[in-house]
Amino acid sequence: MLLGAAALAVTTAQARTGDLHEAEREAFRVVNASPDGLNPVVYVLMQAGWFGAVPITAAAAWWRRRPALAWRLALAGLGAWVLARVVKQIAQRDRPDGHMDDVKVRGHEWTGLGFPSGHAAVAASLVSAAGPSLPPAARLSAWVLVGIVSFARLYVGAHLPLDVVGGVALGVLTGNSVRLVSGLRSHDGVEHESRSPGGTETR
Repeated sequence: MLLGAAALAVTTAQARTGDLHEAEREAFRVVNASPDGLNPVVYVLMQAGWFGAVPITAAAAWWRRRPALAWRLALAGLGAWVLARVVKQIAQRDRPDGHMDDVKVRGHEWTGLGFPSGHAAVAASLVSAAGPSLPPAARLSAWVLVGIVSFARLYVGAHLPLDVVGGVALGVLTGNSVRLVSGLRSHDGVEHESRSPGGTETR
């Protein structure tokens, strides 16, 4: 949580300067110039950071009879989505085509402010909120998906590298904050969720 907060503060401060470093420009160009054939797959995977992923993942957790996890996912995803819009107004950073002339925009024209990436924030918040509720292999796969969402936002021309780094930082901060509050409530006896030896959940 603290690392997420620190990374968000640093990237927001850099975004507010309005400067686009050459290294960031080149990193964007490399990803944005990737083959068009990747678009169908990348576009589908990118939806893991769409706001609609929040109710979908929360509903899936509820269906699996994991209400505490469902609430964490819902609160973290919604919190990241809202906070991303707040930080956008603070940073006031344009999208890639506001900084560069050779941006390849895929899908549709991306409007509004660029920093931070809401998709990256939502995806990272959901994974952070799930935390140890996921098996190690699934946790690793989920973080790989966050990386793919971040790649996708550069690929479609919606965000610059700093935007997705800031988005992931915001998501990590939000998801872990929800886990922290949830853990404190659990210790107070307000909420408890565990697994029995047979794998079923008890409350």
